[in-house]
Amino acid sequence: MLPDCLSAEGERRCRRLLAGATARLRARPAAAAVLVPLCSVRGVPALLYTLRSSRLAGRHKGDVSFPGGKCDPTDRDVVQTALRETREELGLVVPEEHVWGVLRPLQDQPKASVVPVLAGVGPLDLQSLRPNPEEVDEVFALPLAHLLQAQNQGYTHFCHGGHFRYTLPVFLHGPHRIWGLTAVITELALQLLAPGTYQPRLAGPELPKG
Repeated sequence: MLPDCLSAEGERRCRRLLAGATARLRARPAAAAVLVPLCSVRGVPALLYTLRSSRLAGRHKGDVSFPGGKCDPTDRDVVQTALRETREELGLVVPEEHVWGVLRPLQDQPKASVVPVLAGVGPLDLQSLRPNPEEVDEVFALPLAHLLQAQNQGYTHFCHGGHFRYTLPVFLHGPHRIWGLTAVITELALQLLAPGTYQPRLAGPELPKG
């Protein structure tokens, strides 16, 4: 049974569980931060994703991602980075009091940590968003119920030099395949939002270092 992730009780539970990590990590230096937007689309709890522009430079162009980007020296902390980037990419203004907390940082590449910031953005009309075409090709939401169905979950095994190195989750059968760092963050969010409902087949998913 899908828990009511958008209820006041669900929010209090998540905030309580994230409080320690948030106090410890939000002011710690990081390379980048992303917002994990928990929203309601036509009354259905969902996570909001973007499809990065194919015109961007770098290895992540054209990938599904959460809104976010590099920390700016003027940002007070990673929460401000995530909120600023979301506003710049989507035209979506999320008040700081809607931030529930900070999830576990992940390594995107050697010495580059990415901090996921979970926020409840409330009811959302995707047509009201104004994505920046220089950064975003598409915006879409996936219901938590979809992400929690076993038939929409998979894993990719990565090898190097003929030897197994690591396994990462993949979420399937939506508008676009969710993989890589975004899939790991999705998995962390589902473990928090739907304990006992989401059962990852990996213990402590983490991107390889190096």
